[in-house]
Amino acid sequence: MAASLTKRTVFSGSSNTHQTREAQRLERERERAERERLEREGLNQLAELSEEQREEINEAFGLFDLDKDKRIDYHELKVAMKALGFDLPKSEIVSILSTYGVPSAQQRGGPPGSSSSNPPPPQPQQQQQQSTSQPASSTAQNNTNLPPTRLQITLETFQSLMAARILARDPREEILRAFSLFDEGNKGTIRLDDLRRVARELGEGLEEDELVAMIDEFDLDGDGGINRDEFIAICLQ
Repeated sequence: MAASLTKRTVFSGSSNTHQTREAQRLERERERAERERLEREGLNQLAELSEEQREEINEAFGLFDLDKDKRIDYHELKVAMKALGFDLPKSEIVSILSTYGVPSAQQRGGPPGSSSSNPPPPQPQQQQQQSTSQPASSTAQNNTNLPPTRLQITLETFQSLMAARILARDPREEILRAFSLFDEGNKGTIRLDDLRRVARELGEGLEEDELVAMIDEFDLDGDGGINRDEFIAICLQ
């Protein structure tokens, strides 16, 4: 009877292990399908952006991709997104990495930069506890044991994520971002000195009378500057 109970326990444990592994496999497939969907949609959304917007996305990514392996980590992702106007809290960055993050080449046991064009599917954070039943040498175990903050985002995923966010953004937000670049000191008004500074920084050889004319044309309330509402009206014309 003891032998029968032992066999029953062994078979039960084996069945549970199989079910756990099958659940993990299905979850990995779901995550892979989600990332592939994002990449397909991202290609369409990237095509909807202007050339300048696509360049901004690539420049923000490249600025923090120091080793040029087309991957950035948690801290780099947060700053790169902030550079594009998306200042997300830690919880949202972690959520992005949990869903779309992939291990680095070193974490997969390969040389830096290897297989960067075909990263493995991201492993969901929920599997960390489940994966203890797998052998220690399992690649899936190595991936699922990584917390989201140690995963990375590929260039293609970053492009897709940013394209979606830019297209969903209120155009007024973009206008106000541009306004803040002119409005040094957050005065709430663009003065003649601000126009001089921006023209100099951009290398535009505008004459003084041209800058004065710009203020005069759009300064509707006659206070000697262009406020936020006047700037928005200019950009939405």
